[in-house]
Amino acid sequence: MKWRNWALPVAAQAIVLLAATGCMGTSDTPAAESKGQPSTAAARSVARVCAKPADGPAKAPKGAVTVDPAVVGDLVAKTKSSPANSTFWLKPGKHRLDPDRFSQVIPKKGNRYLGAPGAVLDGRKKNQYAFGGAAHDVTIGYLTVQRFVAPPDEGVVNHDSADGWVIEHSTIQHNSGAGLMAGARQQVRANCLRENGQYGMNAYKSKGRIRGLVVEDNEIVGNNTGDWERRRKGCGCTGGIKFWAVDGADVRGNWVHDNRGTGLWADTNNNDFRIEENVLEANDGAALIYETSYNAVIRKNTIRRNNWVEGRKAADRGDSFPFATVYVSESGGEPRVKARTDKIEIYRNVLQDNWSGITLWENADRFCNSPANTSSGDCTLLVRDVDRCARPAIAKAPLYADCRWKTQRVDIHDNRFALDKSVVECTAQCGRMALLANYGTYPDWSPYQGERVAEAITQKQHNRWHDNTYVGPWKFVAHDPSRVLDSGQWQGGPYEQDKGSTFRVRGGG
Repeated sequence: MKWRNWALPVAAQAIVLLAATGCMGTSDTPAAESKGQPSTAAARSVARVCAKPADGPAKAPKGAVTVDPAVVGDLVAKTKSSPANSTFWLKPGKHRLDPDRFSQVIPKKGNRYLGAPGAVLDGRKKNQYAFGGAAHDVTIGYLTVQRFVAPPDEGVVNHDSADGWVIEHSTIQHNSGAGLMAGARQQVRANCLRENGQYGMNAYKSKGRIRGLVVEDNEIVGNNTGDWERRRKGCGCTGGIKFWAVDGADVRGNWVHDNRGTGLWADTNNNDFRIEENVLEANDGAALIYETSYNAVIRKNTIRRNNWVEGRKAADRGDSFPFATVYVSESGGEPRVKARTDKIEIYRNVLQDNWSGITLWENADRFCNSPANTSSGDCTLLVRDVDRCARPAIAKAPLYADCRWKTQRVDIHDNRFALDKSVVECTAQCGRMALLANYGTYPDWSPYQGERVAEAITQKQHNRWHDNTYVGPWKFVAHDPSRVLDSGQWQGGPYEQDKGSTFRVRGGG
């Protein structure tokens, strides 16, 4: 994993149904959300899509081309013979492509593919991709897409990351690789992204940035069945959803649960995210990682029972690092990068019975042109040419500041953090907040050696907790992993964190 090049653990938890969790929200604003009070409920009903998917049209829409499941390859053939902006209605039944592994549907601009109730596009573990090509503004709705065998890091739906696609009310499941890729202006709404081999969605585009992505009201469950972090140790290549270089994303109203590893992971030069009103629960690792990225609002999420597998595994091996449920790694607010906010603001979330809380971390050895930069070849959004970050220029302004992804301007307030150790079944290391860095050592020409970064993230980069509510036996880690503080030390000098916050040691919540 890029935070410390550690592999993610192996085990996955069982899928937890809504009825068992009692996870219901309301569209009304709770009274507790008055100023200075954290939210105690999700802002909308959880997206319970997989148990009850929406039905598509029972009859072919007017003017639609009817696709026959009895004819192998009928969908590909009729797509080729029809003009752009055509609508295709897939009749009930199991639709198949030709057996060649590269056989796939190549839509034309504006095409729409709608499934009748019971319509399934089945790759039969023979075809690699379902829908690909460069056509813009394609819609796929009410369709089950399953059993395709995309290679690692590739996706089954929108394989080529074309722009403007809408994927809605569909079930994308039991595929290798990623269930779907993402392009600019893509809308992913009310889908079940279930039990795919690597990712539910891989928001990655080989050329250019992905702008204007919407991920709303989806259920994202049980992904990374291939356990890729074990197969490629430290690859950082899994998650319910992984985001790469996305500029502007709204991620709201999703139920992200029981994924092997991380729930949502934004990695490398993402910017301008709003992550709100989601339910993130029972993921083996962190609910959310925001890594080497910029400017985000994370608010009104319900986050519970995450990180039990990875956190416990680290504790069992004696690792003192504060593995977190919300992990902000080399990420912060940057006014010079255009966004809807100029900081990372984490507020009005409810975090309950997770393995630890929020960690703000910065790796002193990870910067542009450093061999320790696991985002190989990438530099910050402030320096376009990675080769500029070299001695002697990197030791002076402006490159001294701009060649480093900095955890700065993070504002954590009006959240509720509740921990009952009897629920989590832990005795130590599971109830920590952290603000820290490592001692810089590498490479030998680094201008960030020693405690410079640890002092900066702790004292100089405007990271602050305030006006939060704590229930349970919380501890706080500051500067480096060896400094474990109680609430009084955390609030006192020199840290002066959590002004206006309340602490109640009693377990539960």
